Amino acid sequence: MAGPSVTADIGELDYQVRLADGTHAWIADEPASIGGGDTGPEPASLLLSSLGACTSITLKMYAKRKEWPLEGVHVELSMKSTAEGTHIDRRIALQGALSDEQRERLLQIANACPMHKVLSGAIQIESGLTPQ
Repeated sequence: MAGPSVTADIGELDYQVRLADGTHAWIADEPASIGGGDTGPEPASLLLSSLGACTSITLKMYAKRKEWPLEGVHVELSMKSTAEGTHIDRRIALQGALSDEQRERLLQIANACPMHKVLSGAIQIESGLTPQ
């Protein structure tokens, strides 16, 4: 089974990248402070947003299936890269009349979201040039 596919195109406008998945289109850019146009999120923010969206959706799906009173999920993410590697800090706030046991279980489920598994596992990137 093939996974998702995205295209990224950059043209004349410095650092603005047009992204598309066949259904949706969006933009990434760099901040004006480093020469970008600040017309969209920077690449690191896009990566963090993937984890935040996946975490939120996974928790909502799980709570809905269990018929738990989860009213909302708020996820704050930050990332710091050093010579030793990259550290992502994820803070999750759960809204609703949930028991302590339900909250603890949802925290465990957050670690089972597909993007968490991808980002915490081994990642191999293969690059190649396509003919023009």
